[in-house]
Amino acid sequence: MLQPQEAQILAPVLNFFPTPKPPNKTLSFHRISALVITFFAYASFHASRKPSSIVKSVLGPSKSAQVSLEETGWAPFNGPDGTHRLGELDLAFLTSYALGMYFAGHVGDRIDLRLFLVFGMMGSGLLTVVFGFGYWFSVHLLVYYIAVQILCGLFQSIGWPCVVSVVGNWFGKEKRGLIMGLWNSHTSVGNIVGSVVAAAVLEFGWGWSFVLPGLLLIFVGVFVFLFLVVRPEDLGFEAPAKEVEMHEEKAENEEVGLLGVESSDSLEAIGFLQAWRLPGVAPFAFCLFFSKLVAYTFLYWLPFYLRHTGVAGKQLSHKTAGILSIIFDFGGVLGGILAGLISDLIEARAVTSVAFLLLSIPSLILYRAYGSLSMVSNIALMFLSGLLVNAPYSLITTAVAADLGTQDSIKGNSRALATVTAIIDGTGSVGAALGPLLAGYISTRGWNSVFLMLIGSILLAALLLICVAKIEIQQKLNEGKWVWNGMTSQ
Repeated sequence: MLQPQEAQILAPVLNFFPTPKPPNKTLSFHRISALVITFFAYASFHASRKPSSIVKSVLGPSKSAQVSLEETGWAPFNGPDGTHRLGELDLAFLTSYALGMYFAGHVGDRIDLRLFLVFGMMGSGLLTVVFGFGYWFSVHLLVYYIAVQILCGLFQSIGWPCVVSVVGNWFGKEKRGLIMGLWNSHTSVGNIVGSVVAAAVLEFGWGWSFVLPGLLLIFVGVFVFLFLVVRPEDLGFEAPAKEVEMHEEKAENEEVGLLGVESSDSLEAIGFLQAWRLPGVAPFAFCLFFSKLVAYTFLYWLPFYLRHTGVAGKQLSHKTAGILSIIFDFGGVLGGILAGLISDLIEARAVTSVAFLLLSIPSLILYRAYGSLSMVSNIALMFLSGLLVNAPYSLITTAVAADLGTQDSIKGNSRALATVTAIIDGTGSVGAALGPLLAGYISTRGWNSVFLMLIGSILLAALLLICVAKIEIQQKLNEGKWVWNGMTSQ
């Protein structure tokens, strides 16, 4: 066992209470602790992002005659261009988030990850609360809400590189599979918790929908400050083999794929244009652009859509619409698991992605046409849509990024892996920022137009992978096995 690092870098609880330290607790105990703590940390980040989608139906204009004068929206979002401005709010957050991600990873490499993560959590939580204060202080300035969203996006960008770096420190390239699959569900769990909390208190004033998730993030930040141990070396344990490939295991959500651990090898970093020319990178990157565009449009606009379309001829309350929207996230969890499982069994990522993309087109048509007939049809079709829409998005940001970043031509070059992953996830994040903005503008022409945009995006995503899928099928045929029986030809 190594000697522990300086005591001041340890979490305060471990400094004052020696019981959790070795030899009282094993390496396995602390690995599980790191997984659990980072899981809740990133889930709380996502929970604090959900209020903006839940309160859209309250802030924006209403076209329903059943709405009272007290519920006609909140200036500056309740005018004829209200949905445009709500879309601009999403754009402000997602753009600053994507840009901040590039810098956050490099900063996290150079300072204490625990303190940097806590800094991001505290800043994000505080700014989420500040956004909610606009309700009690009757703030009706668009620049106020835009500025808060920009700053909040920058603080939120700190979360992902930090939690992935911590998990990478503890596990290296080990322990993939089920454990990491469960850990990757933090995005959906956070979305669900944020939706439920924000919707539950919406009737007391939309400000509470921001304040409570913000306070939750701050509370979890305190927990992280007290308990998180960044590296096994800090407790005297041997460090696992540090391989940046750990960073490819991200599911979600989310976001630009910037890795928080720098390479220790001596290979020269691959050029940006050279990385684009690697087989499969460009098709999957642009496919993720359109796939993430669709997924994030639902993430930010589904509660608003449910509120304004109604179910079984009845208009849903803001609270009911917000809670009902989590069904889409539940479907996404199952979709991500199924896509990963199927692609492993048939050994064909592009074929799996194309299949889910094409199946999602009729599911969206059915949801738009029949989702409002009854609550049962709405829930069933929403779950199916979430499963099919999120499956390829989840697969590309995890297994596909790992495959492309470790192909033979660049194998062992962790800097090349970082560049490839950044290209794929970064391109997807541009789509994630564009989708909600377009939905805000197009929705003024009717929801059929929005669904046409989503279906068109999915079709383009599938077409971008057709050639790659054909290559995979041909390879299977050349190997003497069909795509669907790859599971039996090990």
